[in-house]
Amino acid sequence: MNTHRASPFAVTPEPPYYIVSFASIRTEGDNGYGAMGERMEALALAQDGCLGLESARGADGFGITNSFWRDEESILAWKNVVAHLAAQKLGRERWYEQYKVRIARVERDYDFQASKGDTLAEHVD
Repeated sequence: MNTHRASPFAVTPEPPYYIVSFASIRTEGDNGYGAMGERMEALALAQDGCLGLESARGADGFGITNSFWRDEESILAWKNVVAHLAAQKLGRERWYEQYKVRIARVERDYDFQASKGDTLAEHVD
């Protein structure tokens, strides 16, 4: 996915918001995956309600992409974007041996960054 962002972490608002976690195991070879992944990332980030993305993939082919959304309606709208539907179909045909999607409401989040004086920041309802 996009390696040009200043930080690999998505900037999210105070909760609540939603997360779509997409965990997958890739098939061998690229088969157009890289280019499609970049297009889907740009398209998702342009969708109303998308708050950001985080993505990582290991050398073993296992990867996780977390997308963050304002509400469930935004998630459903993204799921039904025509170009995204086409990418989903190609994913099942070419790019994934297995995947699992999880959707959840984020009630609380917190973070740590050593370079900021070892402080803990937490968002709580």
